[in-house]
Amino acid sequence: MRALACAATLALSTAGWAAPTVAASPALHTDQFRVSYEVPQNPAHQALYEELKSKRVLETLREFLSMIRLPRILILRLAGCNGDDDAWYAPEDLTVTVCYEYLEEVRKLAPKTATPAGVTPENAFRGPLAEVFLHEVGHALFDQLRIPILGHEEDAADQFAAFVLVHLSPQTARDAMAGVAWMYGQEAKDANISQSSLASVHGLAGQRFYNTLCMAYGAEPGVFRDLIERKLLPEERAQGCENEYRQVAFAIQTLMSRYIDVAARDEGLAKEWGGGKARKRTTGDTQPK
Repeated sequence: MRALACAATLALSTAGWAAPTVAASPALHTDQFRVSYEVPQNPAHQALYEELKSKRVLETLREFLSMIRLPRILILRLAGCNGDDDAWYAPEDLTVTVCYEYLEEVRKLAPKTATPAGVTPENAFRGPLAEVFLHEVGHALFDQLRIPILGHEEDAADQFAAFVLVHLSPQTARDAMAGVAWMYGQEAKDANISQSSLASVHGLAGQRFYNTLCMAYGAEPGVFRDLIERKLLPEERAQGCENEYRQVAFAIQTLMSRYIDVAARDEGLAKEWGGGKARKRTTGDTQPK
């Protein structure tokens, strides 16, 4: 038995617990994002393609993300996907792709007019548009920068996207997070809880709905206090949201801040993004208790 225990200890020490081999790190550069609007093959997506291209949504996102220092160029791509409403990061060609079909479905879920809670058709489209690109960019950063993840990568990508969105101006952050929550809420209404959905790497739509609300409230309790007043976020969950947000903020600050070019960040913070200036800190940006 002692020999077996020694062998097991040796195996652990030479496998997962061993110090990793240190390789030379590639040079990091700012402005490593490029954009691509692919002409859709489906004529039904032509108007959406022209709308997004004329509004320069990818160029705006590229400029916003240019402060991140990366070793390689990353392509932000809008494309037709042969009927699949999907989005993904492809490490083999360093491309983030969002399908026109995905955005078409998002627009179908949007309300026809503003809701009593203030969710507009525009917010219900623009919020998820920004969120899905940031989610997939999160995957790309985890890959390119070798960011360690403890837990599900899909949850980490959701948290990264939400973290970025809540650092926009208070009104822009509120509009974007409301749009994202609306999408997940609508998806949850028609969700069929099956074995495949439970086994999916993505959280259930209802879970992502409450996670979005919790991140928003945890970052800015004052800005999002109506989530509690209107009982959209259960009180027992809300009590821990500030600490949930702080955990995410602390992890991002610890693991990713070294890849932000400070001069480029400060230049970006001086600009208007979606009707207001982004912020370096939110109310919740402190170390976890």
